[in-house]
Amino acid sequence: MGSAAHLPKGETSRLSPPMTNDPRLTPLAASLPSTVPFVGPEAQERALGRPFKARLGANESVFGPSPRAIAAMQAEAAHSWKYGDPESHDLRQALAAHHGIPAAHIMVGEGIDGLLGLLVRLFVGPGDAVVTSAGAYPTFNYHVAGFGGTLHQIPYTGDFEDPARLTAKAAEVGAKLIYLANPDNPMGTFHDARTITDMIDHVPPGCLLILDEAYIDLAPPGRSVATDPADPRVIRMRTFSKAHGLAGARVGYAIGAASLIDAFNKVRNHFGMNRVGQAGALAALADQDWLTDVRDMVGHSRDQIARIAAENGLTSVPSSTNFVAIDCGRDGAFAARVRDALISLGIFVRMPFVAPQNRCIRVSCGTAQDMAAFAAALPQALASARS
Repeated sequence: MGSAAHLPKGETSRLSPPMTNDPRLTPLAASLPSTVPFVGPEAQERALGRPFKARLGANESVFGPSPRAIAAMQAEAAHSWKYGDPESHDLRQALAAHHGIPAAHIMVGEGIDGLLGLLVRLFVGPGDAVVTSAGAYPTFNYHVAGFGGTLHQIPYTGDFEDPARLTAKAAEVGAKLIYLANPDNPMGTFHDARTITDMIDHVPPGCLLILDEAYIDLAPPGRSVATDPADPRVIRMRTFSKAHGLAGARVGYAIGAASLIDAFNKVRNHFGMNRVGQAGALAALADQDWLTDVRDMVGHSRDQIARIAAENGLTSVPSSTNFVAIDCGRDGAFAARVRDALISLGIFVRMPFVAPQNRCIRVSCGTAQDMAAFAAALPQALASARS
């Protein structure tokens, strides 16, 4: 997907040159490529030889963490000689109070990615069936491959993941896990509470729905589903990486049945949560006023992105996240040329992996300066792609 000048040939890239596999590796490990699902902006900046003017590709919150979270992390940094609390007790208790549920239903981990890896490890062995959407968050697929699972992928319906088709496929193949992001990444679309409740009711026996809610804090207020945390059919994933602006701190959490939450203790890294991140997340959770401000800034930036797209004759997908998918009006090859041209102009953006969603580029919300840089670069990128 990227040109050689921008480092990778595709969003997936090798970390090192191909080498003969070490014979001591397991057959499964030996069969896997040494790749990463996303090429970081830092790697692309090194390839370009200069920093990006606007970092709008990783769905980070450029508006930053709560000032209270920053102060808490600064204070805790002096105590970094200590391991973090292996139970994340204070944060779990605060999250339990925030959601009005017992702490036994909450597990804190190293971002949603870390929790997904642990969950797949608990559920998936060689040949076990797992269902997801073609083009949905790819890191989940890497975990499934890493434990030998068989991945079944369902196409999007329009720009939405299709809950009915996902559960039907899970019943057909006897899947252990179904993955759904709501709001969705990479399209930014959102299913209402009734749709998700109906999906949960159709989860087949013996299967678990992973409801990835990384962007839920940015979705329309009051429209997310309310589930019984003791329901064994679903586990919900949340993060401090998006609206709370703590992507670099790596703090996520899961909400699920107490027995399932306790099972994480069988396999998790008990000292995986650093104490600075725990302190920052705890302070961020307490600062709901900052979260409200971030929602307002994100909403304004989404409107700006949509307006810039329209000024250039493009349409955008209505978003419930901190990014906007812009339809470039042609196929994936054209969108890739637009993305590559933007990168060459110093604007870091990404795009979906799979057709027909890959007709779009995906632009994260940013500051006024970021939006000005994007607005200046987009006409040039489109002209370059058309030529």
